This record gives sequence, structure tokens and C-alpha cells, in this order.
Amino acid sequence: MDIKKAIITAAGKNQRTLPLQTLVDRDGSQKTALTIIIEEVLKTGIEEMCVVIHPGDQNAYRAAAGPHANRIQFVEQPEPRGYGHAVQCAKDFAANQAFLLLVGDHLYVSREVKGCAQQLVEMAKAESCAVSAVQATHESKLPFYGAVGGRLVPGRQKLYQVESVLEKPTPTEAEQRLIVPGLRAGRYLCFFGMHVLTPTAMQLLGELTATSNNGLTLSAALSKLSAKERYLALELHGRRYDIGVKYGLLTAQLALAFDGKDRDEVLSNLVEMLAVKGE
Repeated sequence: MDIKKAIITAAGKNQRTLPLQTLVDRDGSQKTALTIIIEEVLKTGIEEMCVVIHPGDQNAYRAAAGPHANRIQFVEQPEPRGYGHAVQCAKDFAANQAFLLLVGDHLYVSREVKGCAQQLVEMAKAESCAVSAVQATHESKLPFYGAVGGRLVPGRQKLYQVESVLEKPTPTEAEQRLIVPGLRAGRYLCFFGMHVLTPTAMQLLGELTATSNNGLTLSAALSKLSAKERYLALELHGRRYDIGVKYGLLTAQLALAFDGKDRDEVLSNLVEMLAVKGE
């Protein structure tokens, strides 16, 4: 399966300004969150990118893309009909091909040389099917994420055959429908904010869009996808950081700093700050 395109969603009411925020990246350079996400995509070898935006935001996003602005196409989500609808707005860009999907309000730190998106794309190519990145997440965080249930692929680690998908399930729903053998009690496989999806997934989103007035979730399409074709979930060697939650931008900045060239300086400053606080 060839994957040459990436879609980044950034049209949500509470999301649209987040990719425009500036952080200091691992290399010590100031960059917008959008630029950091674009560079995550470029590490996979993908160069064609589309950003789904709120009407009127194109100039701000073009500026935030910095040196990568010429790589980006923009598609507007004309009305707020949910995340699934935002993805479906990029149907013409996807052009009936597999694509990498990312959200504009998450940043990622890999625990290995390969970036998180690169790990995911390589697995999707090797398995020739849709693959969603997931992270074992405590049940207290279930209100923030879609989650999957399934079973380990025989002979593999951290790779699961998806059997069910729920959007922001309650702990009771998760316990009944999303149990994954081998996970610690009270933890579930929640979406990581990136997927490699097939044309079938986009087709399902189109069908759901035709019958849904608003609030269409991606999880609704992925639930149907798991019944139509092989669909996997992969626990990546890395962490996601949602910059839209309380202290999310701060947490993401610290994660980038601890993974970067200025790690010792940042740690030293934090120790000094804590020492002053303790006086």
C-alpha cells in the first residue's frame, strides 16, 4: 500500500487557533505547532499535505506553515458538523488513495529514532491495511478520546486486530466492549491522534455524512471499517501531547525540551525554580 498524502484537521471551534501557537522545538528553534506537525509528516517521506480549516483561516495557517507553506493545500469545512465530516471534506484531495491523518492539536515525542508518524506509516505499508495509532490510557481519560477493543495479532507485540470502536466511552461501556487482553486493569487503547486510512474509510465517512446533520465522529466510520476489512491498531514507541487541554501547551513544551538539545539547561532551570519555591 502506497501512502503519498497526509490530511491534518484544524477546523474545530476549540481547535482552530491551537496549531498557530508557537513553541520551541527540539532543535531550539521557535516554531508553530503546525510547523512541528508538518515536519512530523515529512519524516515519513510524504510531501503532499492538506489542512482542513475553518472558513477564513487560510492566511493565518499559510503564515504558520512557515517554510513549508508551498507544500500545503487548504480545504474549508463550511459548517461545524464534526471531526468525521472535517476529514470527509478532504475527499477530493485524498483522491481514492490511502492517506495519513493527523489532528492539529496534538504533538508527538518518539522514544526511538523514527518519528511516531513514520512508525505508523511503515506498519501500514507492511500490513497493507488501515492502522490507527493508540496509547494505553487510564479510564479517567476516556471522555477525551475514541478507543478500540480487540486482540493481539498472533506472534506480534503492540499490534492489535480491531474488533470494536467507541467514541468517548464511559468506563462501564469500555469495560463491557473494549477489553484488550494483556492491558493493565483500568487501561484502554485510546486513539493517539494519527491514523493511516484506506479509501474504504473515506467512503464510509461519505455515507455517514449523507445521513448525519452534525456531530459526525471518525469513530463511527472506523467502527464500520472494522467489519468491512482488516483494520489494526498499533501502540507506538512514543507519547502524544494534547495542546488543547489544561496545561497541555506547557506539557508539550516540556516534552519537546526534554527530548531536545537544550535538555540539560531546561532541567537546570526547573531545579532552580523548585529550589526557590521551597525556600
